[in-house]
Amino acid sequence: MVWRLLLLVGVAGLVTSTAYLILVCIAGVRFRRAERREAVSPTGFPPVTLLKPLCGSEPGLEAHLTSFFEQQYPSYEIIFGARREDDAALAIARRISARYPSVPVEIVITGEPWRPNAKVCSLIKMYERAQHDYLIISDSDVRVGPNYIAEVVQPLHDPKNGMVTCLYRGLLTGGGWAKLEALGMSVEMTAGAIVANLLEGMKFALGPTMAIRRDALEAVGGFESLADYCADDYVLGREVAETGRRVVMSQHVIDHVVINRRFACSMHHQIRWMKSTRFSRCAGHAGTAMTFATPFGLLALVTAGALHHWLLGAGLLLAACLNRFVLSIAAGWGVVRDRRALRLAWLYPLRDLMGFVFWCASYSGREIVWRGESYRLEDGGFMSLLEPSVVTVARTLAAAEEAAPTAVVQR
Repeated sequence: MVWRLLLLVGVAGLVTSTAYLILVCIAGVRFRRAERREAVSPTGFPPVTLLKPLCGSEPGLEAHLTSFFEQQYPSYEIIFGARREDDAALAIARRISARYPSVPVEIVITGEPWRPNAKVCSLIKMYERAQHDYLIISDSDVRVGPNYIAEVVQPLHDPKNGMVTCLYRGLLTGGGWAKLEALGMSVEMTAGAIVANLLEGMKFALGPTMAIRRDALEAVGGFESLADYCADDYVLGREVAETGRRVVMSQHVIDHVVINRRFACSMHHQIRWMKSTRFSRCAGHAGTAMTFATPFGLLALVTAGALHHWLLGAGLLLAACLNRFVLSIAAGWGVVRDRRALRLAWLYPLRDLMGFVFWCASYSGREIVWRGESYRLEDGGFMSLLEPSVVTVARTLAAAEEAAPTAVVQR
């Protein structure tokens, strides 16, 4: 009786994951049709401020930052922010800036964070220096095309639109585990975002790129309202949507760099992300379990074999693998044009199984480690610092003793 029940669970999971695959295919076609209809010209576009928080050197950082200096856009400034003057990323930013004197640049030394989300604390200080009403917040580990600003800002011309965000594909820096994590970015993240947009519209944003007008940001309380949340991107998109303004998914797809080359680092990063999703949107995260296929195919194989129906079990597992092949091609290649998702579609069932394991691990507790600090997640997506590291305490005390104002280096 138990084996039959488990077999039914496996079959049910394959049915729900297949229904999900159909939704992904429909949403993918919709996304591509919208891309063909969209024509972008930067002529007459308003001036833009790019907010770029930095924290240490990363693989390929110089090339990625350079892509933001090579924009085909008439007027924009870049504001880099880092906690300390000696941050290695600032030296790279200054070196690139010297090669592109036509792009106005400011560097803001933001100091140690005074609220749980260090990135948001930096954004608060950087925002004070922004000259323009159209803002783009972009992570340091992304690379963009020359029409990035033009394509991202265009929807904000409509006053009904308050925010724009971008899909992304994983960009490798080396390593087998990084390959699997990048594949998950291109396929799993893309699939989830486009299906959410298809079913209910965008009620969230994706952190690698968030474009917003000043009026929409002020309407939700500015960056200060995000400083106690882990998933600040999700919260900002949700709050903008709750004001009645639309959150738009841009047609511009960016490259998101995968810097975790070792399994342990990759695993911790993905589990941390899933834990933040679990506390930010509990019901949606729980329902994610029914979008995986490989674990249900394996369950069907084992339970059918226990009932002496190995051929049936093998057929169900094969169906699960085919399901994931198609998903990798439909989302990874069909939507974000990641050639690796096409070439490595055969490997995606393994990534799907890993994703399910990470999903299970997201229920293992409330604690996460983010940039060397330990935090506790609370219901609603809030987080609190558990115990500051010795280095952080020393720096905070030194900053308090100096009582120096925020330092700004302006070119």
